[in-house]
Amino acid sequence: MSAKIKLLPDHVANQIAAGEVVQRPASVVKELIENAVDAKATEIKLIIKEAGKTLIQVIDNGSGMNVIDARMCFDRHATSKIKNAEDLFDLHTKGFRGEALASIAAIAHVELKTKLEAEELGTHIIIEGSKFVSQDVVVSPKGTSFSVKNLFYNIPARRNFLKSDTVEFRHIIDEFQRVALAHPNIHFIMYHNGEEYANLPISNYRQRIVNLFAGKTNEKLVPVTENTDIVAIHGFVSKPEFAKKNKGEQFLFVNDRYIKSGYLHHAIMNAYDGLLKEGTQPSYFLYFDVPKHTIDINIHPTKTEIKFDDEQSIYAILRASIKHSLGQFNVSPVLDFERDSNLDTPYDYSKKEADIPVVEFDATFNPFKQSENKPARQVYQKKETANWESLYVGLTDEFQSKSNHYEADEVATSLFDDVEVESVVQKNYQLQKKYIVSPIKSGLLIIDQRKAHQRILYEQFLTNMTILKGNSQQLLFPLSIIMSTRELEILMELKVQLEHTGFVFDKFTKETVIFSGIPANVQEGKVPSLLDDLVSDLQQDFPQNSFSQNDSIAKSMANSLAIKTGTYLTQLEIDNIVNALFACKDPNISPFHKPTFITLTVDDLDKRFSL
Repeated sequence: MSAKIKLLPDHVANQIAAGEVVQRPASVVKELIENAVDAKATEIKLIIKEAGKTLIQVIDNGSGMNVIDARMCFDRHATSKIKNAEDLFDLHTKGFRGEALASIAAIAHVELKTKLEAEELGTHIIIEGSKFVSQDVVVSPKGTSFSVKNLFYNIPARRNFLKSDTVEFRHIIDEFQRVALAHPNIHFIMYHNGEEYANLPISNYRQRIVNLFAGKTNEKLVPVTENTDIVAIHGFVSKPEFAKKNKGEQFLFVNDRYIKSGYLHHAIMNAYDGLLKEGTQPSYFLYFDVPKHTIDINIHPTKTEIKFDDEQSIYAILRASIKHSLGQFNVSPVLDFERDSNLDTPYDYSKKEADIPVVEFDATFNPFKQSENKPARQVYQKKETANWESLYVGLTDEFQSKSNHYEADEVATSLFDDVEVESVVQKNYQLQKKYIVSPIKSGLLIIDQRKAHQRILYEQFLTNMTILKGNSQQLLFPLSIIMSTRELEILMELKVQLEHTGFVFDKFTKETVIFSGIPANVQEGKVPSLLDDLVSDLQQDFPQNSFSQNDSIAKSMANSLAIKTGTYLTQLEIDNIVNALFACKDPNISPFHKPTFITLTVDDLDKRFSL
């Protein structure tokens, strides 16, 4: 009887490992860039074609490898970064599993060029699907060039699983930003489809953040610094007024390694207690330096989760340091009294004593003493008011009767006798600035004003984008809005659809977008918040096809522009919402699948009163 359990061939084992290590092109980018950082490179170039599906190339000027290391780096569990299990708790590098290059070589065409600084010639290796094709010597500069072509070429199911180029490129950007933010002492350059996407020179942490995200990043950052025996914290948090709905600009680094931690995120949100609008979150770029033996980074395959020995202390220190920074830079509200500097004592008079004023008064003065030549005030007043009738001398009784009684009779007649009072019955009413109550034949119709307005706006925008025509209002002065690099990219991808809603784009710059026209039903002051909400809604999950994009844009714009709960409506506005709602194709539900109205019949009322 033959044995059932057998050892897998290396190429099969590598493909299985690739399923864990290489999930998408961004995974390859992460592994290759981190290897370049571990090689002590001071300049790293990332070249991408078709969102990494065709080419991912990383070129560095690091230490390079000799011919033996260049060949062995593609073997499974081969690494120069750890030697025994104890090294897992004293890591100084990023990658250490020794499976990344073997897994990448199993599912792609790989080309490696590397050379040590002390050697004249380098090594050139070509591998296709774990099979060595060639190995030669080559003339190359110091460092390593690693090219990965045709990712998942031998696993069609995995390649078909990949998203669109837009989505995959966004994941690559995420990995690039995480490594670039952790190492401002390295010059990073990135190209996509032959065009330079980013050029980040060596700088400090603040400048690296500004170079990556542009826009108003510099003015919204508040520095955070705290040094303790447990942890040293430095970095930046954003001011509360710059908080956004999405979590795009939230970065935590422990010993220069990007991590995700819901526990530490809760500490940051707790520090902002009472400062943020509902539903918004701050941006933060925080760096933690902790003793290496106090953390375990080997608890998750992606190495983005870390276990701390003393999480509670780090939580408290982080929360207190952010609160202190927000208060120190006058971001959090404090009891303070503003003073006018003009009221300060001049320097020349600061040491002079105040002159005591001299008060002169008549000690013999008696205000109640009557003057001998002047009668008392009471007698004078009594004498003057005694003949008050003399004021009306010259006014005849006839003039008084004509002027007074005639006017009074005319007013009384015009107000009460000639005017008919008509009773006006309103059909629709607003209840608690939230609902619209409309009487119907069977009872009452209760409409949620916000959800109803969302439905109305949603169908208007969707119709405009479907017929490729939207009404615009031209602006007297162009509207310029500052946005981050990533937000501008999303806006450029949605340019055609937004033009169909009524936006008229003037031009894009590196940090701004300029409009010469906006939709007719949008106020100019609401455009920045509208675009901010739109980008936030689409940043995490960008739609694949045009129909889904139109639907997502219409939903986001309708949600941003719909009247808020608690808004007072005039009678005309109430009637317009009711009429427009029931002119919609689907008035029963909002774009977010919530009911827009309910009916309360007479039978329902009778049942309530019969209890």
